[in-house]
Amino acid sequence: MRRPVRRIVVALAAVLAVAAVAAVVHRVLAPAEVETVARAAYPAAPDPPVGVIGRLPVAPVVVDGRLRVYAGTRQVYADRPVDGRHRVTPFWSYRRWPAKLVGVLAPDATVVSRWSDGTLVALDARTGRVAWRADGPEPGEVPKPRRTYASTVWNPEGLYVARTAAGRAVLVAAGPGRVDGYDLGDGRRLWRVDRERGCVGAVGTTGSGQVMVEEACAGPVTVEFLDPVTGAVRTSWRPPAAGQALRVVPVGCEHWRSGCQGVRTFVSGDDAGRGWLVGPGVPVPAPALDSPDTELDGERVVDTSTGVVTGRSARTGKELWRRPDLGPVRILAVEPGRVHLVTDQRELVTLDPGTGTVRSRFVLDIGRDGTGWQPGRAYAADGYLAVERARQGASPDDDDQEYFLTAETVLLVST
Repeated sequence: MRRPVRRIVVALAAVLAVAAVAAVVHRVLAPAEVETVARAAYPAAPDPPVGVIGRLPVAPVVVDGRLRVYAGTRQVYADRPVDGRHRVTPFWSYRRWPAKLVGVLAPDATVVSRWSDGTLVALDARTGRVAWRADGPEPGEVPKPRRTYASTVWNPEGLYVARTAAGRAVLVAAGPGRVDGYDLGDGRRLWRVDRERGCVGAVGTTGSGQVMVEEACAGPVTVEFLDPVTGAVRTSWRPPAAGQALRVVPVGCEHWRSGCQGVRTFVSGDDAGRGWLVGPGVPVPAPALDSPDTELDGERVVDTSTGVVTGRSARTGKELWRRPDLGPVRILAVEPGRVHLVTDQRELVTLDPGTGTVRSRFVLDIGRDGTGWQPGRAYAADGYLAVERARQGASPDDDDQEYFLTAETVLLVST
């Protein structure tokens, strides 16, 4: 009789062991999220002096002039103060598992995060609490970001915001063959465009509030301008001589491809590009915007293509102002009312694009780092600018260790 009892005990122990292991595996691998909200008051917006503020290991997004928001593999988080010299303990944090974070957009005081499973999660920047969640289009294949996550927070592909004339904000999320519009306030889906995979996709939004979509489901590529609230097509447009290879790149944007005043179109693989102003109707030619060494602020083009910085009318090309005193420069970033240029000596020169007046000018240096580096990605908002520092001669194909100058490779400055 002892042997059957022993077998029963052994079998029961095995069942309990398997159950315990299953419980542990479930706890570790099951989908989960961790919301760590702010415990302190929402900070006031500071007024930092012009110059280099500090250096950071990851790329920040400035939110509401008060916080810095960052990305990780499975986390979006904020720190304060916005003008702090280094990254500090998070003010709030939000994590998800097992999905990966693929994009962050931060209009006003809302931080929208996009995840590899298509989920959209909006956080209240003031507290870090989840404001809403929505099912969105899966983003498709997203290249692995570098360790700064600059591409995740500064260039979030397929994530844009449109503003109507009445001030209503609409979030636009795009994936292969699908574009969705959501009310930014509550996450309610307003419309959905669902076509064959790869034949439709959003490329940005205009300053007049329309959603720009490339559509090629029934023939050559056409640019459609959609109503942000209904998703209905307002205008369909193809530039002259456009073929199947038409490509549209937004320029003069308030944020990454959002609130854009113009586009540059490419109708073939070797085309140098052509500039256009976008508004309520059909795009208008902007010949001063043709060169890739130009940027747009409203209807004013800042041109660095000739070695002399000039401001021109986008519509006529007429020269409005000229700055021959700056020497060779490169445009790092543009924000409304400011164009940020960097010289060969790593001086940051911020101009008023309307008049050419210098708003600020200083060397991009901190501590003992020096100026022996080359600019990588850059971002500007609310009078702040952040720029990656790459090693001299570094190539985009280099790994992070060889590419970046230091561990704290991102400079944050006030302009």
